[in-house]
Amino acid sequence: MDLFKTYFEKNMTAIIDDKKILQELENASKDQAKVKEVLAKGRELKGLSLSEVAVLSNINDPDLVQELFETANHVKEEIYGNRLVIFAPLYISNLCSNECSYCAFRAGNQAINRRVLTQEEIAEETRILVESGHKRVLMVAGEAYPKQGFDYVLDSIDTIYSVQDEHGGSIRRINVNVAPLTVDEFKQLKDKKIGTYQIFQETYHREVYSKVHLRGKKADFDWRVTAIDRAMEAGIDDCGVGVLFGLAEWKYEILALMQHIYYLEDKFGVGPHTISVPRMEFATGSDISEHPPAEVSDEDFLKIVAILRIAVPYTGIIMSTREGPQLRGRTLDLGVSQISAGSRTNPGGYAVDHEDMSQFSLGDHRSLDEVIRDIAQKGYIPSFCTGCYRLGRTGEDFMDLAKPGLIKQHCGPNAASSFMEFLRDYASPETKKVGMEAMEKFISEMSLKDADTSRKMVDKVMHGKNDIYI
Repeated sequence: MDLFKTYFEKNMTAIIDDKKILQELENASKDQAKVKEVLAKGRELKGLSLSEVAVLSNINDPDLVQELFETANHVKEEIYGNRLVIFAPLYISNLCSNECSYCAFRAGNQAINRRVLTQEEIAEETRILVESGHKRVLMVAGEAYPKQGFDYVLDSIDTIYSVQDEHGGSIRRINVNVAPLTVDEFKQLKDKKIGTYQIFQETYHREVYSKVHLRGKKADFDWRVTAIDRAMEAGIDDCGVGVLFGLAEWKYEILALMQHIYYLEDKFGVGPHTISVPRMEFATGSDISEHPPAEVSDEDFLKIVAILRIAVPYTGIIMSTREGPQLRGRTLDLGVSQISAGSRTNPGGYAVDHEDMSQFSLGDHRSLDEVIRDIAQKGYIPSFCTGCYRLGRTGEDFMDLAKPGLIKQHCGPNAASSFMEFLRDYASPETKKVGMEAMEKFISEMSLKDADTSRKMVDKVMHGKNDIYI
């Protein structure tokens, strides 16, 4: 036991260095010339050091904030263009053995009903999502399982992949958000051909972490922060991380998050595929959710998105439906590359929406069709593409294409063909009209080669072909 403790103490020093974070924040220059120097470096698409992230976190001058936002927009346009990946969460259970004070699913919360979906109910939830046009889901389970144990998660993945609608539509990528696993369990998860394994540290601040995680396995900070290590060791090189902003001071959190990313890049040669940036929202039975201890304003939240986009330019940033439509819209220009749409955060919520079983309250209640129409009107192309992970372009292989800009040759045409499937089979007449106009503009702005490829792929879809990708 002493050896095990010593290992983790050494390992944690390598991941999160509190002293270093506090020093960087204290010493970060507020000089306008230094800020502009860091922003200029950010435009080179090579990422930032910890001290440079600290400099950006201290920006308060309105003119510099605007320059920060413009730089983030430049980085986003250069790497992602106007593509926007679409997904939906699929909650299969709200059982949990942890006592996390900010979460409605916490074990001691008597204010919500508990539910574990059967495989038949999971299939029905999946059918509803597929028939609305979804191709990607994030499967979420509370951090406890029914009597089948971890096999329940594995069986649920099989069920989701098995569903097909009358158009031949199906879920083609399942990302998974479940409790930290052992290496052997991660290997079982990989064998099920998942997309991304996603886990939130919630907060990297140890003292705060211990105050809000009162009981259960999740109270072990070290076991949670090393989950990505075990996933990588098991061969899952497509992982997502995240912070629940509002628990600890946001400037501390983004520097700690960056330390975690640098650690993963150094140890495994690749950092996280995605970063999620949720803010605390009201959760039934949670007093702390109504009064976050380190509440983040809208303006600071936008700064967080912009800083992360500049600091880790090739990492996807995910925006959930916790936020309302207006704020979500503003984050798209600052670097968000994936959004959920038409979401429910309770098991069985797509068939019958029960608010008293939700993990947190939603800020965006629009349907998938409404969200698609809105973002297409804003000039974005919704992408339902799942090509990269199915062709093995993950981890270092993805970055080898992304950093020199070669991934665009795949992402653009794949976005167009997958969006055409949605417009052909699922869009309302109004959304189809808006979407077709956005599609034509999108393709016309490509290089001649990519435009030709896209038109050929879209034509195949328009003539009845499904799942066309390169």
